[in-house]
Amino acid sequence: MGKIKKIGVLTSGGDAPGMNAAIRAVVRAAIFNGCEAYGIYDGYEGLIEGNIVRMHSHDVSNIIQRGGTILKTARSEEFRTPEGRTKAYEKMQELGIDALVVIGGDGTFSGARLFCQEHNVHIVGIPGTIDNDLYGTDYTIGYDTAVNTVVDAVDKIRDTASAHNRLFFIEVMGRDAGFIALRSAVATGAEAVLVPEIETDLNDLDRYLEHDYKPHKSSGIVIVAEGDKSGGAYTIADQIAKKHPEYDVRVTVLGHIQRGGSPSAFDRVTASTLGVAAVDALLDDQTSIMVGIMNKDIVHVPFNKAIKNSKPLNHNLLDITEVLSI
Repeated sequence: MGKIKKIGVLTSGGDAPGMNAAIRAVVRAAIFNGCEAYGIYDGYEGLIEGNIVRMHSHDVSNIIQRGGTILKTARSEEFRTPEGRTKAYEKMQELGIDALVVIGGDGTFSGARLFCQEHNVHIVGIPGTIDNDLYGTDYTIGYDTAVNTVVDAVDKIRDTASAHNRLFFIEVMGRDAGFIALRSAVATGAEAVLVPEIETDLNDLDRYLEHDYKPHKSSGIVIVAEGDKSGGAYTIADQIAKKHPEYDVRVTVLGHIQRGGSPSAFDRVTASTLGVAAVDALLDDQTSIMVGIMNKDIVHVPFNKAIKNSKPLNHNLLDITEVLSI
């Protein structure tokens, strides 16, 4: 492929706070390096449909602080097919777009990897997902903001838990990963945390409540990742309430508030750093990779590794939760 002159950027999958900061960085880094920048609306669906506009520096002014994504996001069934990806490639050819920056999670990168293989397209991915579950990067865009949102909510719930001597089970996002649950549990001083990566033993929780919680505490917080194998906060709370009718058990599901809101300073800096790094990688002839941050350094991770490998949970934080819950 010759010199890259036109770079497209899209957001795909679930939205995450900081995506706009990443879009801004990609657009301005492309322009800084003498390239044209193109915003692709509605993810891969917009690429197929040609919902694409040229973006100038002023088009991304005043968006760094906004949650969501100005380019919108959508899941595309058509892009899952070879025919759909061919349509997308033809639209890129028609507009003269040489390369893509895709912002999203493993589903986004899976589609990008196939696209690269089938049409020799230059694509670099930026990890944008509140779940922080992508292998090869310490942090994904949106994770820090989502954790802060959970912490703010749990702090408020603890106030009412203390006032009424209640035991709250609070469900947070994390269908397949417990990163949000674990970090927010440590940050809020939760009595316990349940995550998908570790099989929940309700007998252990029951013993904790009977021997450690009950004699010393009158209110408490248990953080539950939505993907916990025991069935989520409602199922677990129901079982505990039946075993311990003396507890005033309540459930709060935080839901999609975790996706929204203005991104934290950490997420804005992470998104800006990775946006510039993505453009630099494309101009360095890199493709089919995700840019990430490991130990504060920019890293290039092949899509197949980012997608296939599982990111391990920080077991030290699990130990800390247990130590500090007494």
